[in-house]
Amino acid sequence: MLTSLTPELLMNILVKLFIIVLILPLHEYAHAWTAHKLGDDTAMYQGRLTLNPMAHIDPIGALCLLIGGFGWAKPVPVDPTRFSRKHTMRVGMALTALAGPVANMLAAFVGMIAYRIYLCTDYYQTYVSDYIDGEGISNAPQIVQYMLYLFVSINIGLGLFNLVPIPPLDGSKILSSLTGNKLDRWYARNQYVVRVVFLIVLVTGILSWPLMIVEQAVFSLFEILTNWIPAVFG
Repeated sequence: MLTSLTPELLMNILVKLFIIVLILPLHEYAHAWTAHKLGDDTAMYQGRLTLNPMAHIDPIGALCLLIGGFGWAKPVPVDPTRFSRKHTMRVGMALTALAGPVANMLAAFVGMIAYRIYLCTDYYQTYVSDYIDGEGISNAPQIVQYMLYLFVSINIGLGLFNLVPIPPLDGSKILSSLTGNKLDRWYARNQYVVRVVFLIVLVTGILSWPLMIVEQAVFSLFEILTNWIPAVFG
């Protein structure tokens, strides 16, 4: 079906790949950085305390993110026994797990600020005006707008997906820190079932609609929180 690979579709794929290569390392770096600050240098010694995409990209997870909007990277190794005694191991694991989604949400909010400012620029407004008038124009302003939009939405989607409490996602570690050893033992005894459930979630996309609804709600919230931008830069 190579004939269906239109220039627009190819551009969409390339833009998404570029954004994914940017945000997946950020997510895993946040895990590694937090663990390092808590006293565990395991990730640093294994070369994961870096923003280099080659150290973090999981091909299948990146493909799922490209196609379905939800995915993952290679898990950062964490040894909770090496955490400083300022926090319990469970609290340390929860903070380390939460760091990835939080980094994505912060990046999404910063991206929203850049997105809203860009929409106010003369460069983009001239494009919109020329487009309405039907004049021959370059698509470059629209491509930049689309990249900024995707940067925000993919960061939100990645952060939300990783909060789902199914191993190996971050949400399972956060939930485990709140529920105690019973959940850990249950996960250990039912590893096969958990893996099957995770595969079903991926293949069927059963969580796609709920996550998309929440993603849109977060996107709208970020828009509300940046409504001051048109007044300042407009």
